[in-house]
Amino acid sequence: MARTPAPCRWISFQDALNAFVQNVSGHQGSGHIKPLHWYVACRLVLEGGFRPDDITPRPPFEIRPRGSRLSLEHVPESGRAGERTILGGLKTKNVDVVVTKNGIGPVLAVSMKGTLNAFRNLTNRMEEAVGDCTNLHISYPALVYGFLQVMRANRASEGVAPNDIAICQNGTIADTISRYHDIMARLSGRDDVRSETTRYEAVALVLADTEPSRAGEVVESFPPEGSPLCVRGFFESLYRQYDQRFVYAAPGLESVTRRLAWAAESPAFAGGVPVDFRPRLDLAVT
Repeated sequence: MARTPAPCRWISFQDALNAFVQNVSGHQGSGHIKPLHWYVACRLVLEGGFRPDDITPRPPFEIRPRGSRLSLEHVPESGRAGERTILGGLKTKNVDVVVTKNGIGPVLAVSMKGTLNAFRNLTNRMEEAVGDCTNLHISYPALVYGFLQVMRANRASEGVAPNDIAICQNGTIADTISRYHDIMARLSGRDDVRSETTRYEAVALVLADTEPSRAGEVVESFPPEGSPLCVRGFFESLYRQYDQRFVYAAPGLESVTRRLAWAAESPAFAGGVPVDFRPRLDLAVT
């Protein structure tokens, strides 16, 4: 009997990456990558200002009006599992996290891939990434599409196969990963609906540490400073492109597309899961 998918939970980036590197569900399962879906979905609410009901999987938050302001509450039982199927130009595609606006369609999406070992297969990942991006942009040229690639930062040591090594004994990054970085950098930065359909609006590459004392931490030395694949600028690039296409370019739709801001005194910010980003707050004094 098929197991019921776990609902979206509020989780920190490090906890999501820790679940990835530990891979307790087994390599063939999805338990190691689903927490990353949850993290991205929740971040799109907290930082992005998107409504939980517009996101798949549905994040565990509820919006409560507070006068002219919006209060955000963490309601665990409101989280839902799922992927959204998008009609591509060549075939349908199940996408990990999608923001959909009624009457408009999918406006922002993030696909995630995780690689635990066998880094020689990264060429296949690159080909899949190009195909997925082209497929969706054919049908939805305005779609803001991000690609987040996470890798297990296996260090060279006894018992680690050469093709599974991400960080060499001298601390340098394996050539296969460096080449993959250079290729994916060319697929990032699509900044106009008339630009190449083969490029993503943003791409990020993350190496997740495997050392017990740092499990799940981002390896900060790679990608190098200034790389377009640094995760620090990933979400900001997605928000900027979304605003330019769906808010500033279409003022008549602003009531539907405008990103929301949350009252600073919202219960969701009173404690709970620590975040590695700043929530989108409405700082107006009432």
